[in-house]
Amino acid sequence: MDWEKVKIFRHVAQSKSFTHAGEKLNLSQSAISRQIKKLEEELKVILFHRHARGLLLTEQGETLLLYANEMFDKMSAAETNISANKEKPQGELRVTTTIGFGSVWLTTHIGEFLEKYPEISLSLLVGDYELDLSMREADVAIRLSPPTQPDLIQRHLFTGHMGIFAAPSYLKKYGTPNNIKELLKHTVVSYGESSNLPFPGINWLNLML
Repeated sequence: MDWEKVKIFRHVAQSKSFTHAGEKLNLSQSAISRQIKKLEEELKVILFHRHARGLLLTEQGETLLLYANEMFDKMSAAETNISANKEKPQGELRVTTTIGFGSVWLTTHIGEFLEKYPEISLSLLVGDYELDLSMREADVAIRLSPPTQPDLIQRHLFTGHMGIFAAPSYLKKYGTPNNIKELLKHTVVSYGESSNLPFPGINWLNLML
């Protein structure tokens, strides 16, 4: 059943006139009449008695009006709820990110986020692998490299920089390297050849040594 025809039927039933319904819907009287006739043909019933005092609902028309009013009320409630959800985020939110970023940076900022959006139930999924957002394995992914999945909405959050770091005690004991060649004499901690790297290119130093 075409909801647009039902909506026109509801206006006609309330105003008891094709002309008045047309004025409310900005349609001509003939257009309203055609839509009602098509609806009657689809349902194979007569919805209105044409009377000198106006249009009167048949028994079938009364039944359809009850359902039409119920449908309209549910649609109005749905629109209200959807609009409210837009203004006030709520519900479950599953965020996936790498172990390092999730445990070091993200966890220290979760409290601020939940204070701003108390109606959200947040689940943090950390791991050096990609969950499939299209399969609803997570709702949002914070990644340190471009996604491999197509058709994802992307937002740039920050720019990260990679560097070489050492503990002061190590440098005091072994000295500070001044170039890449001198690094060959030092102990370097890296991810190695692991297949589950947090993002491509993290082992850039290994390639240079």
